[in-house]
Amino acid sequence: MRVGVVKEIKKDEYRVALTPAGARELVLHSHDVVVETTAGDGSSFDDAAYVAAGASIAACDDVWGTCDMVMKVKEPLQPEYAKIRDGQILFTYLHLAPDLELTNALIKTGATCIAYETVETDDHKLPLLAPMSEVAGRLAPQMGAHSLEKPKGGRGILLAGLPGVAPAKVVVLGGGIVGYNAALIAVGMQADVWVLERSVDRMRELENMMDGRITLEISNRHMVEEAIAGADMVIGAVLVAGARAPRLITKDMLSGMKPGAVLVDVAIDQGGCFETSKPTTHSDPTYVVDGVVHYCVANMPGAVPITSTRGLTNVTLPYAELLANKGLEEAVRFSKPLARGVNVMAGKITNQPVAESHGLSYMHLSDLIDGVDPSV
Repeated sequence: MRVGVVKEIKKDEYRVALTPAGARELVLHSHDVVVETTAGDGSSFDDAAYVAAGASIAACDDVWGTCDMVMKVKEPLQPEYAKIRDGQILFTYLHLAPDLELTNALIKTGATCIAYETVETDDHKLPLLAPMSEVAGRLAPQMGAHSLEKPKGGRGILLAGLPGVAPAKVVVLGGGIVGYNAALIAVGMQADVWVLERSVDRMRELENMMDGRITLEISNRHMVEEAIAGADMVIGAVLVAGARAPRLITKDMLSGMKPGAVLVDVAIDQGGCFETSKPTTHSDPTYVVDGVVHYCVANMPGAVPITSTRGLTNVTLPYAELLANKGLEEAVRFSKPLARGVNVMAGKITNQPVAESHGLSYMHLSDLIDGVDPSV
């Protein structure tokens, strides 16, 4: 198979979909790897490193125009829509639930679009989302701490406090991978950390994992309102796989928060879990609504691309190899997690939460490819 890697064009996105080491593994399996010129520069991988790994370097249009599968990091942007070809495999983060325009554009291409974030194992883990969730979770308190500084529009409070001065209160909504990692770093920064979680079983796990260093509360509307009223920072860390993130904080609730408090919306890629959230960039990361600072950068891991690119390739490469070695149809018959990752194929939406988010029709992948497990 001819596998292409294109340069990301999203603002302030420095990751690349494949490291030179990953390219070498595909080449060793007799596949052609074509990398867009300077695609890896933002992650400190120059063209020469890819050539040394056995890949070739080409212009953007040549990669899109000649490759059977194109790997990316972020969802295609409008200038890329027309480059995607009928029958091509697109393998990237898609986050289609909040984006009707992109969903319709991909339907029209006829391509098979596989979303990293909906590749799901039988035990409901999201292996291709996990490392970026870890990065975003660990970044959230760091970014929130900067946003709390007075010159950045925040309250002017130090997370750790001082002897005789109370630390900042950090509330984390959701105790999954993002929430756990956010709590881990916030505790390390000596904040007073509260985690709100819906699952009592998960709270028991977090209690053990965090050695009792956080306050755990059940997540419901009353508790959210009560917790954010005293918070200096709130980190939104909720996820419903493939679907739009639930809105946990409404605009009306902002009036009950401290002036200069900070909301960090890690769920912004899936539409955001605060009603007042809108995507921002690393160059212009925050805005203020009703006195509350909002940090809603839609590609948080892009700020640390060397770490993120390596972590991403570690988990995506086995699936890319599976697709390249077996071809699309045999790969999704063989791998139920990969089959669950297919969001769009042959002009049809094959992911039910995406279809429901937009009120569009849905077709199960097994109706398009014989032999796919109908239970996926």
